[in-house]
Amino acid sequence: MKENFQLKVSDILQRKHFENAMVVAGAEGLHHIVKWVHVVEVKNIRNLLSGQELILSTGVAWQEDHLFFTMVEQLIENQAAGLCIELGTYLTEIPSEVIEIANQHHFPIIAFQQEVPFVEITQDIHSLMINQQYRMISDLENYSQSLNKRLLSIETYEDILQFIFSSLDVQIIFRLRNQEYEFVPEINGNDQKALIKELEGAKAGINRQFAYAPIYLFGQEYAELYLFSPELPISEFDLLILDRTATALAQHLLRDLYVEEKKRVEEFEWLQGWLDGEHSEEGINEYLLEQGFKPKTSDAVVLIAKVSALKEKSSQDVTYLKLLFRSVFEQNGFAVFSVEKRNSLVFILLNNRTKKNLKERIKKAIESIHESEFMKKQNTAKMFIGTGKFVESLCKLHKSYFTAKETVRIHQEMTKKELYTFYEDLHLYRLISQINKHIDLQELVLEYLQPVIQYDQKYNGKLLETLKAYLECNGSKQETSNRLFIVRQTLYHRLQKLENLLGPDFMEHEKRVAIEFMILVNDYLAPSGQKKEFKAR
Repeated sequence: MKENFQLKVSDILQRKHFENAMVVAGAEGLHHIVKWVHVVEVKNIRNLLSGQELILSTGVAWQEDHLFFTMVEQLIENQAAGLCIELGTYLTEIPSEVIEIANQHHFPIIAFQQEVPFVEITQDIHSLMINQQYRMISDLENYSQSLNKRLLSIETYEDILQFIFSSLDVQIIFRLRNQEYEFVPEINGNDQKALIKELEGAKAGINRQFAYAPIYLFGQEYAELYLFSPELPISEFDLLILDRTATALAQHLLRDLYVEEKKRVEEFEWLQGWLDGEHSEEGINEYLLEQGFKPKTSDAVVLIAKVSALKEKSSQDVTYLKLLFRSVFEQNGFAVFSVEKRNSLVFILLNNRTKKNLKERIKKAIESIHESEFMKKQNTAKMFIGTGKFVESLCKLHKSYFTAKETVRIHQEMTKKELYTFYEDLHLYRLISQINKHIDLQELVLEYLQPVIQYDQKYNGKLLETLKAYLECNGSKQETSNRLFIVRQTLYHRLQKLENLLGPDFMEHEKRVAIEFMILVNDYLAPSGQKKEFKAR
């Protein structure tokens, strides 16, 4: 199949009108591939060729030896397939220096000893090429149909690799992410090492013996597929077959992942018991070994992803979302177990690297998920991810789960909505949440901030916003005015009004700390509607 669509110079020598043609130079280049035929009768063609053209000429513009030599140099430089020159009318012989440079570069020069019809030659060869293109399209369609039928019944991706090998008869190289290279047909270890080394070198530059197709799942490169042809350059047909096969492999691998994810749903009860602290460390390690996972550390954390309208989504979308999380977090060094809740997805992350930079890797993974095509298409769905406390023992995972739930609950009360929040970053909000369970914090807020809140409600004076910025800027008037985008005079006026309402000592240490804390409490309480009650009082 491969040779059917690679027309070489040697093949053209067998065509009509080439019966009496002679190869006068560059015989070692007769294997050159021909993609088109051009008639050239000009002195400069540097910008007219794209490579692999067979040139026909009478030499009318190259009758002087130096012009002929310069022309052949240009053809070699532009990677033309060869030159067919008609002798007799304008040229009687090929200059020796032209023959010498052609032999050096294995550039075929074919001489017609008598006048030949260039029109008929180009028509014949172009017709042959066009017919080859039609056959290539037909064979490609047949390959695609056969491959699609096989996808319905094949069990492993190895069957697909065997199918492309039987069709192209070239070396197939395949590698799943973070795994070893596989070779079809199998070759010995030394040949594998040499080929891998050559393959790595080919990635950095152009190598017509290799072709490469990445296989993407969820916007991430999941596998690599290569073709290696030691004898003939990779053809356009090979590249098309490679592309079709890469797509089929992606579909098959995605199906495998989908089936695997479905099986994981059956593990829900055991995982829920783990989250509730019902399993011993011995039982947890035994379960992980059954799953084929041996943890490198005991570091773990629980994430809760709250996705709006999750109940309304199809089970296919939810499964795909879990696959997306699993794929991205695994690439960032975590083993992932998931539990589906009513309006959220719970993910257990086990650190699978010796490094302790869990937080940075989690941030990177969440950002990647947020920027994925799948999430961008979910126009109506909003997502928040609450991360619990990091634990260093697998049997203490319930503590991370509890704090992850607390993180989500606190986030729902906060004014500022982020894509994700870590429990350890909540600081005073954790304290506010606990105090709010036992004390009416609203009374405390009113005790400190009621004059400011009432003034803003009556005059829209933006004093609370100014107070918050002024405290965050540690009393720097210039930084505060820049942050609020107001002139200094406006800021001075507002600060004077705050001093009148809160007292001239509002920036003294103890009172300032209390006011800062009450601003956080106000932000925490605001979404629940307390601001309306402030006004009523």
